[in-house]
Parts: sequence; C-alpha cells; structure tokens
Amino acid sequence: MKLHVGVALIALGAVGGIGLDRVARSAEAPPGITRAILQRIAVPDSKYEVVLGIAEIAPGVSTIGRHIHNGAEAGVLIEGETILAIDGAPDLTLKPGDSYQVPAGVPHDARTGAVAGKVVAVYVVEKGQPLATPAP
Repeated sequence: MKLHVGVALIALGAVGGIGLDRVARSAEAPPGITRAILQRIAVPDSKYEVVLGIAEIAPGVSTIGRHIHNGAEAGVLIEGETILAIDGAPDLTLKPGDSYQVPAGVPHDARTGAVAGKVVAVYVVEKGQPLATPAP
C-alpha cells in the first residue's frame, strides 16, 4: 500500500540547516535519531539538487519538531512504524513499504511509536539552501 500526500518528494529532515547532510550519529542530531546523506546529485541546467538520505528513529522519538523543506520530499518507510503529521492533512501511520510525499514549504513532523522506524528519503531542493528549517 502506498500513501501519497501533496505533490512532490520526502520527510524526516532536521531543522536550522543541520539537515540530513551530517554524518550518521552527528552530535547535532537529536537523541534517538541517526541520519546520513547517501548521495547529492546536481540537476543539470538548474539551481536544484537531489539529496538521497536515510534516517533511523528510535522508539518514541519525534524527528525534531515541525519543520519545512525548501523543496519537495518523498520517501519510503523500510522498517518499523512512523506517524507522519503534515499540516492540512490527517496523520498518516506508515508501515514498511508505505511511501509518502511532502510538498515544498509545508510544515510537517514524524514520530515513532513503540517500534523504531527507518526511512529512505529523497529531497529536491535549491542548491546552497538548508535542507530544512523550523516551521513558522
């Protein structure tokens, strides 16, 4: 089963420009979250790049609070269970194999329940901009 919300691509970022672009187990990552950027790919003839990342979230942890991305986000939960809260939409309970989309600039957050979650995410964002920032 695939869950699609909004228009474009991925979630489970971070705030204040920390983003997924820090090495796994970075000191800046909130407790209970491990993140890593797997690839950055420049989109030819544009000001955008595609960022592929993976995040593991311990049981009972929120990604870092409501935040936005300066581009589209899409992802797939590969392990565990995660609740994705996107402003203007009902909360989604994601199970392994479920995919999601978060439109650019839309505030959202994700949290795990009793089971840890692991997500692979793709962002299409403007080069040089923070991957994520706190929601207004």
